[in-house]
Amino acid sequence: MARIAARVARTELHRLGGPLEPLTDPAAPGVRVSTHEGTAHLALSVDLPYPTDIADACRHLQREVADRVAQLTGLDISDVTLIIRRLATADRPGRVQ
Repeated sequence: MARIAARVARTELHRLGGPLEPLTDPAAPGVRVSTHEGTAHLALSVDLPYPTDIADACRHLQREVADRVAQLTGLDISDVTLIIRRLATADRPGRVQ
C-alpha cells in the first residue's frame, strides 16, 4: 500500500508542477501506513513545487491519494497526513538561496 500511495503522490505532485523524480530519489514522497480493522491512515512526506498555493495543493494531494489508494486496495482511508519537507523549484532541487 505504501508503494501505491507513493506512486499516486508522485504523479499528483508532477501534475502540480513539480519534476517527475525516480521513486529512489531523496525528493520522492516518503510514506508511512498504519492499518486497523480495514481502515488505513497514511502519512506522506513530500516536497511541494514552488511557487504553489500550498493549502490548495495539500487538499488536492490528500484527496487524490486517499481516493486512489482506497480504489486500488479496497481499504477505507481514514486520513492522509502531509508533512511538507520543503518547497522546491522545478529547475533547481533543494533550497532557494
